[in-house]
Amino acid sequence: MGIGDKIRDIEEEMAKTQKNKATEYHWGQLKSRLAKLKTELEEEGSKKGPKGEGFDVEKNGNARCVMIGFPSVGKSSLLNQLCGTTSEAAAYEFTTLTCIPGVLYINDAKM
Repeated sequence: MGIGDKIRDIEEEMAKTQKNKATEYHWGQLKSRLAKLKTELEEEGSKKGPKGEGFDVEKNGNARCVMIGFPSVGKSSLLNQLCGTTSEAAAYEFTTLTCIPGVLYINDAKM
């Protein structure tokens, strides 16, 4: 019996149960169970979603730096100029989709 079946069973029971003062406690329990199951269903759906490419940049040098920002603001262009790397840069959003490692030398320190 999956989560969807449990949710359907609870909703059927709620449809059969009269709503009055004597059944308020039971209604509260049903609503609580229903909310928990819906939360589990959402979490399960997010885990099964599409998975992007993961990346890991090993520590090399004195420090690791990350550039984070909005699309099309020049992060890749700045990285190309400072580190001498080559990453694609174009006039449309989300051109660079993966991690581009580079080494920046500042006063004999590698970052």
